[in-house]
This record gives sequence, structure tokens and C-alpha cells, in this order.
Amino acid sequence: MDLLRFITCGSVDDGKSTLIGRLLYDSDSVSLDILAALESRGAAQGNVDLALLTDGLKAEREQGITIDVAYKYFTTPRRKFIITDAPGHVQYTRNMVTGASNADLAIVLVDARHGVIEQTRRHSIIAALLGIKHFVLAVNKMDLVGYDEQVFRKIVADYQDITKLLKLTDVTPIPMSALQGDNIVRRSEHMTWYTGPNLLEHLEAVPGAEETKAEPRFQVQYVVRPQTAELPDYRGYAGQIQSGTYRRGDKVQVLPSGLASTIKAIEINQQEVEQAVAPQGVIIRLADDVDISRGDTIVPVQHVPHLTRELEATLCWMAETPLRAGRRFLLQHHAALVKASLPTILYRLDVQSLTHLGAEEARLNDIVRVRLKTAVPLAADIYRDNRQSGSFVLVDEQTGNTVAAGLIEAVDPDYFTVAEPGAVAFSI
Repeated sequence: MDLLRFITCGSVDDGKSTLIGRLLYDSDSVSLDILAALESRGAAQGNVDLALLTDGLKAEREQGITIDVAYKYFTTPRRKFIITDAPGHVQYTRNMVTGASNADLAIVLVDARHGVIEQTRRHSIIAALLGIKHFVLAVNKMDLVGYDEQVFRKIVADYQDITKLLKLTDVTPIPMSALQGDNIVRRSEHMTWYTGPNLLEHLEAVPGAEETKAEPRFQVQYVVRPQTAELPDYRGYAGQIQSGTYRRGDKVQVLPSGLASTIKAIEINQQEVEQAVAPQGVIIRLADDVDISRGDTIVPVQHVPHLTRELEATLCWMAETPLRAGRRFLLQHHAALVKASLPTILYRLDVQSLTHLGAEEARLNDIVRVRLKTAVPLAADIYRDNRQSGSFVLVDEQTGNTVAAGLIEAVDPDYFTVAEPGAVAFSI
């Protein structure tokens, strides 16, 4: 079965955790022990609180909001799912970025009583920036507006303005009530005017993970040298295939050194296989004894990525201390860790108008376009071409804290942005 990873996003109290709880509960995807505890607690309180299936932190249960990103897994006869429950409060936007970075689909929840608000726009923009192509506009709490079709139609019309600005081509609106179970796993008897799919039907039908379709990328995480009597000359390179397919016999190049070789063997769980695909963890063995270290990239010679020390990127700033030009960081590009400097902040993105604003600094949760220089070359892709090899994080050299998530937008100075504050420009 294939895999679909999706994230729920939207504002505080739009019902994201309850929606996931209802999806798990009604699809019989809750383990018996957790189900018994949930129903026991619900009997004492007079109802079953479905949000408790995802809100695991004590502070979340006390406040009734999601703070940290929570992951849930379930399977239907048609496919496997990984659900990301992201916080809705603007204070935790950085957590939402983390959760959305690997999602294939975004469920944008809107409270039917309040309609499209700023946080709806903010999360939609972030999801689009992160390369998510499939969206569900989940108009929730329809039971609180009497299942009124006109309320639903108005919200859909209002969201179309965001759809046009972000150039989204796949948005499916669904009216629902997560609390009552309307149009989640079963069709609603209260909204016979809606003839589209329920949420689970749509999730089972939408295209899934696309790593296998991207160009092959593999970064070495660990060099395996057992040096035992049985395996005196064994040398393998362990890591996860980030994208694409690797086959035994492929002619490959090692970056950044540029050394060439051929894949002699691919191992999964200590068994040799003819080929492996993303996101499998593998050991790759080469025909030649070449100098390879952690963070090096092994790619087929016909699919070599950009090798650059200068790049332009979109950052989501995640630190309390403001970002200013001239700072130095450690840039973590998956297994590769290199020193980097940030000479220029080009502009800040206004999430209301999608305009570029001049910026001397970036504050917590700001989205900015910057230029970076690295001490050694990186084997990287443009994010829109490959989400795995086109992303990175910045780490504070002094504290070791992650301070920004980055998306590579350009690696060739000839294609760098000319900053034009006030321009409206959004592309994915």
C-alpha cells in the first residue's frame, strides 16, 4: 500500500485535534487499551473527548489547545496514513512549519461560525511555501450553524481569494462536524445538499508521497567498517534514500569530491536487494575504495544536483532573538553540517497581502528571503524540484539551538532575486 502524510492546520479551537480523534475513532484505528481509557474517562465526564487522542502533553490537556506537533498512524484497506496535528496558535507557528515540512496534503480547518481569518491565511501560505500541493478546506462545526449550506458556500467563496493568490490547483472543500462525526468517515444525514466525498474517501483517493518520483538523492549518515575476520574489507555507507530509486550497477558520483564509482551492492536489513526506493534505510557498497565521509552525497551520474557555496533561501525564523544580517550559523543539510554566514536579508513576507516588505531584521515566526554563503560546497536542489534535498535548518553556533527552517530557492547567483519591497510575488 502507498502512503499519504497529511497535516491539520488552522486557528486555535477550530477542532483540529477533535477531527483527528474522530477520524481514528470512527475508522476503528484506536488500540483497545487507549479506547477503554478514553471511554472510561468520557463516561465519567458525560462525553468522549476525542482531542485527547492527540493532545498528549499535560499543558495541552489543561488548556485545551495543541502546543507541540503530534503524529498518529493508521491504516485502511486502501492505504497507510501518517497524521500530523499542528498547533493553531500564532505563538507556535514554528511548530506548524516543522509538521508541514513532510506532508503531502494539508487539511485547513475553518470554524463555520468565524469563517476565514488571519491564521487560516497564515497556515495556508506556509503550507504552500513548503510545497504541499493538495488541500482540503474543512469547514468544521457545521452543527453549530444549523448545517446551513449558505454558510458553507460563503466560506468556500472567501477562501478562493487565498487559492488564487497562492496559485493552488487542488483544493477540495468539505462541510463537516468533527464532534458529531458528520462527513468524516461516514456521510452526513444532516447535509444531504453536499454530494462530494467524505474526508476519509478523499484521503484514500488523493495522490500520495512523491519521493520516488524525484531525482535520486542519498546522503551518507554513517560509514560501516566492521573490520572482523569474516569481513576484513567490508565498507558500506548507511543512510536513508531521500528521493528516487537506487539500483545495483548504477554508475554514481560522490559529492562534493566528484569521485566516480559503481554501486556494487544495496543492503536492507542485512539482505542484498537489486534496488531500493525512498524513504528506505539502506547500506550502499561501492565497487571502488573511495574517500567518503558523513554528509557526502552519492548520486547517479545522470542526476547530479547543484554543487554550490552560495544560495538564496526562504527562512521561517524560530528564535526569540531577532535575526540580523551578518550572523554566522551552522547549516544542517540533513547529515551534512557546514559553517554558513548570512550576509543579506532581502525582504520579509507579509502574510496578509503576500507583499515583500523591506526588513532589517526577522523576528519570531517571520518568513524572510535571505542569501547564505557556506564554508564548503553543498550538493543541493531547489526546493520546488526536490523537497528533501532542498531543505535545511540553521543552528546557533553558541547554543546548538535550531533557529530557522530553510527552503532553497536559488543556487546560481545569476538567478538570485533583485529585492523589490512592495512587490507581490508568490510562486511554488
